[in-house]
Amino acid sequence: MLGLGENVCKWVSNWQSDRKQRVVINGRYSDWVTVTSGVPQGSVLGPILFNIFINDLVEGLHSNISIFANDTKLCKVINTEEDSFLLQRDLDRLEAWAEKWQMRFNTDKCKVMHMGRNNASHPYILNGKTLGNTNMEKDLGILINSKLSCKNQCQAAAAKANKIMGCIKRGIDARDENIVLPLYKSLVRPHMENMKADIAELERVQRRVTKVITGMGQLH
Repeated sequence: MLGLGENVCKWVSNWQSDRKQRVVINGRYSDWVTVTSGVPQGSVLGPILFNIFINDLVEGLHSNISIFANDTKLCKVINTEEDSFLLQRDLDRLEAWAEKWQMRFNTDKCKVMHMGRNNASHPYILNGKTLGNTNMEKDLGILINSKLSCKNQCQAAAAKANKIMGCIKRGIDARDENIVLPLYKSLVRPHMENMKADIAELERVQRRVTKVITGMGQLH
């Protein structure tokens, strides 16, 4: 199904077989233990084999599913009780898949984000535990809230930019444009780019920079 030849499969199997590991602390060694599953971290084949391993995770699901590495998200429009039932059934299928392949979802890290003003906010269960609700989560480094607003992300970017600018101000005595401006462009501005919402808050950071640099009226 994946188009892998017999020789490739044998090569991967051989690479995974007969592995052992031990722990070294302060020059003292534990006994060798046979590794029965997993792949060596940092290997080129590791991510590829993981993608192959989870390739059938989406089979039979009715909800929209998004997978990035070991991060899985389900999304479904809930208009009726039946819609809620179908979403719960998809969660049950994910749980069954994980049990089949001797894995387990960390329910402490699994959250439900209800969107929409008239959302009924149905409860959902995974691994026998009712999942907690959340109004904001970080997804691949971006803060997303239940209103799909960029406000939290802009505030976080401005706060980090201000913090770095404070370090530059305290650590660099010179106020020359040729010294401070390159630091600003390389360390501060990257946190603020592509943020269109709450632009006034971000501009306050830039005005702070212009006050630090002697004779600098505006940053471009």
